[in-house]
Amino acid sequence: MTRYYILFGPPGAGKGTQAQAMVERYNLHHISTGALLRKEIAAGSELGLKAKELIEKGNLVPDEVVEGMIENEFRTVKGVDGFLLDGFPRTIEQAKALDNLLAKTGESVTATVSIMIPDEMIVERIQGRALKEGRADDADINVINNRIATYHRQTEPLIDFYRSCGKYTEVDGTGSIDEVREGIFKVMD
Repeated sequence: MTRYYILFGPPGAGKGTQAQAMVERYNLHHISTGALLRKEIAAGSELGLKAKELIEKGNLVPDEVVEGMIENEFRTVKGVDGFLLDGFPRTIEQAKALDNLLAKTGESVTATVSIMIPDEMIVERIQGRALKEGRADDADINVINNRIATYHRQTEPLIDFYRSCGKYTEVDGTGSIDEVREGIFKVMD
């Protein structure tokens, strides 16, 4: 049976750092929506061309396009024990769409693993990343605060959604990378 994990947490929680270890330990295919969009655009697929056109006009890629790309990954990636979704779902509507997509094949989300850190730590980590990696989008406090507010407004309602299904677990993200990783592995094991 294929497993479907959702990696969840605010910006700067360390999702990218932890995803690689989860992929390696549990033989998962990591689906990051940003990387998926870039891959489809580079491949020149029908979905990729549609996404490229929208992005070039400064528009967001609609849910149905992203959902199509994810469904394509589920169908075409072989040789893994499951999938790790990172950056999707971000809203209740997307979570319901994911449930419907998986129900087509009689499957469902296995678990949501949420790396939680306080807002002050989000700001510290993102600003630190800006210095290390030279990411301009991570340097502006107004942009950071907007990302935090968007997370609280749009994405946090997913906590109750997955908790009500018995598929939500929090991991304390304030420790070292290794401590957080061990917390995640305890949940997944």
